[in-house]
Amino acid sequence: MHNAPNMASDAGAYLVDAAQRWTLFLDALRQRGLQYEQHMAEPAPNVLDYKAELIWDGRSLPRPVNYLLARIVPPADVRTDDAKRPFVVVDPRAGHGPGIGGFKADSEIGVAMAAGHPCYFVGFLPAPMPGQTIEDIARAEAVFLERVAARHPQAEGKPCVIGNCQAGWAVMMLAAVRPELFGPIIIAGAPLSYWAGVKGVNPMRYSGGLLGGSWLTALTSDLGAGIFDGAWLVQNFENQNPANTLWSKQYNLYSKVDTEVERYLGFEKWWGGHVTLNAEEIQFIVDELFIGNRLACGEISTSDGVQVDLRNIRSPIVAFCSRGDNITPPQQALDWILDLYDSVDEIRSYGQTIVYAVHDTVGHLGIFVSGSVAKKEHEEFASNIDFIDVLPPGLYEATFTRKSDTDADPELITGDWIMRCEARDLDDIRALGGNDLADERSFAAAARVSEINLSLYRALVQPFVRAMTNPAMAETMRKLHPLRLSYEMFGSQNPALGWLDDAVAKVREDRRPVAEDNAYLKAQEQVSRQIVESLDGWRKAMEHQAELVFRTVYGSPVLQAAVGVDSTSSRRPRTASKSLLHAELLAKKIEELRAGFARGGVLEAALRALLYVGSARGGADERGFQAIKQLRRQGGHARKLTLPQFKALVREQFSMLLADRSAALQAIPELLRAEDAETRATAFALVEQVLSASGALEGETSARLGEVRRLFGLDAPTQDEPEQEKPRGKLTVAARRGD
Repeated sequence: MHNAPNMASDAGAYLVDAAQRWTLFLDALRQRGLQYEQHMAEPAPNVLDYKAELIWDGRSLPRPVNYLLARIVPPADVRTDDAKRPFVVVDPRAGHGPGIGGFKADSEIGVAMAAGHPCYFVGFLPAPMPGQTIEDIARAEAVFLERVAARHPQAEGKPCVIGNCQAGWAVMMLAAVRPELFGPIIIAGAPLSYWAGVKGVNPMRYSGGLLGGSWLTALTSDLGAGIFDGAWLVQNFENQNPANTLWSKQYNLYSKVDTEVERYLGFEKWWGGHVTLNAEEIQFIVDELFIGNRLACGEISTSDGVQVDLRNIRSPIVAFCSRGDNITPPQQALDWILDLYDSVDEIRSYGQTIVYAVHDTVGHLGIFVSGSVAKKEHEEFASNIDFIDVLPPGLYEATFTRKSDTDADPELITGDWIMRCEARDLDDIRALGGNDLADERSFAAAARVSEINLSLYRALVQPFVRAMTNPAMAETMRKLHPLRLSYEMFGSQNPALGWLDDAVAKVREDRRPVAEDNAYLKAQEQVSRQIVESLDGWRKAMEHQAELVFRTVYGSPVLQAAVGVDSTSSRRPRTASKSLLHAELLAKKIEELRAGFARGGVLEAALRALLYVGSARGGADERGFQAIKQLRRQGGHARKLTLPQFKALVREQFSMLLADRSAALQAIPELLRAEDAETRATAFALVEQVLSASGALEGETSARLGEVRRLFGLDAPTQDEPEQEKPRGKLTVAARRGD
């Protein structure tokens, strides 16, 4: 217990400290306002932590857009290798300005350059070009990727493209239409399945239905004279966490004002850099994606009639998400896989490689800007992008284990973590949680209601709104947006802050921070915690009520019947169509694979054996691939192959094992018929060396290696070796999990 004199002295010290903190807090807000004015006055505002060289201005294209391609200039202490594939980071245009992917040294761009990769950045200007559409932007990004590839003809592999958040779906759409432009694709915190989520956890997905659909988007664009203010999107994000928006962010600055200002200003420079979109752009995003959820089911087409089918993507796809992300939860980041495919066999039949990683705690922005994430997940993705590129088709989960002195072949491990890709099936995605059939019908009903309300708005209201609105009025409304005012009211135009300069100087001369054990400081912290708890409680109550209203209204069988949703059907409202042509092409491909079982030589035999034995482990880690790279450098059998050629050969041999594993294995002696015993022994030793790089060979893996030894003609089979499987005729039968 504090006695009265101590309480009095604590009170005096606390009052002095509180007054000084308040002065410094106001000064930080003023610096934020001045920074905002300066930032928005720049011709191409961004928050990149690196120098950038303009390569292409999208405003010069036949269909001009406000997008730019820039080369990131490496810092003096970083050297990049033109023989390595370039990385292209595409920033999200979701209300904020560009630069989040290179916000600081420990970033996506930073770790890619540290791994030796040349880096490029696709950003945008604050205002769209008149008439530009989402399709125009996609075509511009295609031109950008062509230019990047042309600048690096010596690189092994096409550019690796990173799409953050909203840029993720844009990158995927382009890759579905122009797959030849892409190397591996990394989509970080990117929503692709917009209805998906877990009951009681992901409330943002109900917003469109509760607002009656996208008519409000059209109204906002009309009030903006054809321009949609991105500040409204930012406000939607802020509404998801009122405790942070209304209290914690400001209180954290106030309570740590001696150390927090620089970090606070750095983040606010990006957070306050609001941009605008054309009405056509935002309407497409809301109608086709957020509410319509048409992307994953192949229901979007380009202006020239090309269907945007994500199954057309040929590059490996790395989907990175987090359980702590309330903007893009894992279900929205991954359930597109369930929308498109019925099994992992079907993924393989399209030749697709999908790798996903789920972080446990990091929030939405942390996926892009957290230093710990950049130094772990993004660093491993960048360091092992070629390893990901040669993975056989299938579904994998990327796991990360900290490197230790006891690991096998530690010299083959890049960084502080071992990246392993574990084979998974669709049940592993379903285990993360998601919608049932009733949920899908409710969201389908909301999408239908949105279409009806939008049509009514356009027919009955839109003409009057457009007649009453002019560009000057729209610009005034944008300036009066609450988020913009929160910056501008502390800027240079506010004469009421003229006293701050002298006051701040005096505070810094005589700064007297209070002791940490001060009773009043402890009380302040307790009050802050109670405010946060109250706001969190209010948020949870509102989220629960919003979910209840959504499910009650749109789950009604009467409403569903009225808008054409069959509440008795067992079929999902949004389902990707199946192609008979694909089935015919697959059958033809299997015939071609069978005809090629005995075509090739020692390299084909070694790769087939390597894939057969390695698949018993149910995955692969980076050490095996690093061992292959070393063998190529040392003059191994794969030395003359480029990485794309090696990738194609790996996929061909893997497909042969899927088509008919027994027959493919029995053909290995035929592949080696012309080789002498020494060559066969050398090839087998290389296979064993690569497999051993990832750890000791045990159990089924060891047994399969013994089987391969016999197929290479090196010794007779033992009684412990398994018998050959009977031939299987269909890809979907032969393909088992992990094979």
